[in-house]
Amino acid sequence: MRIAFFSAKPFEHEPFLAAAAGRHELVFLPQRLDASTAPGAAGCAGVCAFVNDRLDAPCLEALARAGVRLVALRSAGFNHVDVDAAARLGLAVARVPAYSPHAVAEHTVALMLCLNRKIHRAYNRVREHNFALDGLMGFDLFGKTVGVVGTGKIGQCVVRIMRGFGCRVLAFDPAPCAECRELGAEYVPLSALLSGSDIVTLHCPLTPSTRHLINDAALRSMRPGAMLINTGRGALIDTRALIGALKAGRLGAVGLDVYEEEADLFFRDLSEEVLHDDVFARLLTFPNVLITAHQGFFTREAMANIAQTTIANADGFEAGRIDPANLVTPALFVPAPKA
Repeated sequence: MRIAFFSAKPFEHEPFLAAAAGRHELVFLPQRLDASTAPGAAGCAGVCAFVNDRLDAPCLEALARAGVRLVALRSAGFNHVDVDAAARLGLAVARVPAYSPHAVAEHTVALMLCLNRKIHRAYNRVREHNFALDGLMGFDLFGKTVGVVGTGKIGQCVVRIMRGFGCRVLAFDPAPCAECRELGAEYVPLSALLSGSDIVTLHCPLTPSTRHLINDAALRSMRPGAMLINTGRGALIDTRALIGALKAGRLGAVGLDVYEEEADLFFRDLSEEVLHDDVFARLLTFPNVLITAHQGFFTREAMANIAQTTIANADGFEAGRIDPANLVTPALFVPAPKA
């Protein structure tokens, strides 16, 4: 199968080519996938899309006209896909539901530790030969309460790690996890989690019901000085409300690996350009905010797993047996004809 990889980065070429092992022809395209770039998939039976590609109805319609029948997502989330439009057009959509929950969980904890002990600020000070400790005091994680919102595979890893630190863990999820309970997590309503946690970390999918889950009211209900971490999806947090809470001094620290409008920023080198996103620029002014550019997934193991699962989805599409756990549009899955 010929597959067009949109938003392709140089670091992706090797793992995907190794996983394909010559079974598919991979065409790597640097541009983001949207309605204007979709015609670039002409001659391809499949496309492979990343988290910041825009697979709305016009884009999917353009892909269908180009002859595409498989949309392979190299991500777990599919909030950037108009699933109803894909179903209407008969496009099979497959994802990578679990590539390495450890990668994202460990990055989550790295943000916590860095913010708490102010490693990023200490690093810059020492490089300038400033060895003063003023303003660098943190707190013991041991004995603190961590609220984990969403206890899927990533959330479960975070629960396990934080219990290892000796933290009390509060959890919120519509479908409680038996393993998390066995680890000692206490499931409580979201309001109780927000008001009772020293650290709140988000690991739920972005859906209409979770969009701006952390809004002005939620931020006001959090403990004064609490830490907020988001390695899930940017729109889980109302960014303008977050800035308001930071300006009011209600939050102790914020760690973000995702951002609501990241599609125009992340995965690009803009160091020689003027930053036009005023909201993001405002976030960067706060000394207690640490932002990474959606790198939580970025480990060797995770990249290999993403590539292998994505190619397995393409293999399965041709054979007519994609793993049901990977299918976003299972009811309309029709195997591709043999080349």
